[in-house]
Amino acid sequence: MTMRNTDSTGTTERTVFLLTHTGRQAAVRSAELVVQGLLHNGIGVRVPAEEAAELTLPPSVRVVEADEGVDEDCELLVVLGGDGTLLRGAELARASGVPLLGVNLGRVGFLAEAERDDLDKVVHRVVERSYEVEERMTIDVLVRNNGGVVHRDWALNEASVEKAARERMLEVVAEVDGRPVSRFGCDGVVCATPTGSTAYAFSAGGPVVWPEVEALLMVPISAHALFAKPLVTTPESVLAVEVQPETPGGVLWCDGRRSVELPAGARVEVRRGEVPVRLARLHHASFTDRLVAKFALPVAGWRGAPH
Repeated sequence: MTMRNTDSTGTTERTVFLLTHTGRQAAVRSAELVVQGLLHNGIGVRVPAEEAAELTLPPSVRVVEADEGVDEDCELLVVLGGDGTLLRGAELARASGVPLLGVNLGRVGFLAEAERDDLDKVVHRVVERSYEVEERMTIDVLVRNNGGVVHRDWALNEASVEKAARERMLEVVAEVDGRPVSRFGCDGVVCATPTGSTAYAFSAGGPVVWPEVEALLMVPISAHALFAKPLVTTPESVLAVEVQPETPGGVLWCDGRRSVELPAGARVEVRRGEVPVRLARLHHASFTDRLVAKFALPVAGWRGAPH
């Protein structure tokens, strides 16, 4: 077990791990401002070596190698960037159990808790420990071929089985809890969590599911079938997608970040993940308000319930 660092007075030092999309100049400047604010308030900062080279950092910032990851000495993992960077942070957060606090510097950023203009507020809330932590459900993914397990993975948003060749449809059989539901040709199938319901599954025509709801989603992509509707199952269900032997192979994507080829005849199983991702929350705003804000939904004319 890693021991927490203490200063000369015996007080536990506070440390934040900072992950940044350094490919954006706005993110670089935002990271430098966050570092200055945290250090000014006596909170240590760690930065990955590959990102530190792109930032102007004080000597007191600890630069760590990628394989060191985020350990229990860190009280928060602060991520500055778009959805891709936030998902990269989710990988570190899941592995370490450290809560993730996202600052959106991209477009939608449903996982983010703050926007670029909120940097001062973010630093203040971190300093004051004025945040709450909630757990988000994940999924565990198994790939079987010829009866044996050939790959294991996980996802916070979704696992998608997709065709590998643009000119050919993928022929699959969808299964829930060990029973077949339908066979169809398609571009793919998305198996998602409630958190992922506003990501790829949403683009494929799936329902929006409130994060507090525990469920699994199965959403076909451009299916050529009379019945290929999105399905919402219990969190205890096991979803499966079987790539038919006579069809070209496909590819499995987990959160759009990690992929593995699926030969014809492969079977992908998706079930509730054993390890959740912990998210730090600054606001008590309802998910409805977040949905309206992120998608810029028109709500003019709303009067609300009578008092």
